[in-house]
Amino acid sequence: MSDNQLVIMSKEFAVSIINVCTNLKESKKGAVLINQLLRCGTSIGANVHEANYASSRADFINKLQIALKECYETDYWLDIFKESGILSFEDFSNLFDKCSKIRKILIASINTAKKNAERSEGQV
Repeated sequence: MSDNQLVIMSKEFAVSIINVCTNLKESKKGAVLINQLLRCGTSIGANVHEANYASSRADFINKLQIALKECYETDYWLDIFKESGILSFEDFSNLFDKCSKIRKILIASINTAKKNAERSEGQV
């Protein structure tokens, strides 16, 4: 899967997070916690987008690693929302599946970028 697909998927995920959080705010469920999910869920795409404009390979890898950390935090909040009943199982499953796909792509992209960085260091 190309980096472009990762950008598209992470942006679509951010929109899904925004929509779910907007609906939750309207129902007045977990108002304070919603901001946590909103921040980390939308930060994934922001860091993936920023990685495309990285100033170096190390910066690129760093941005993807930050996006990965945000993915893990999003997983945490989604689980908390599901367990507490704030989020329906259907919404949880949909968001968790999307987040898991993004996480797998991020891990593969980071590993590839690190391998490429090692190869280029060896050629110098």
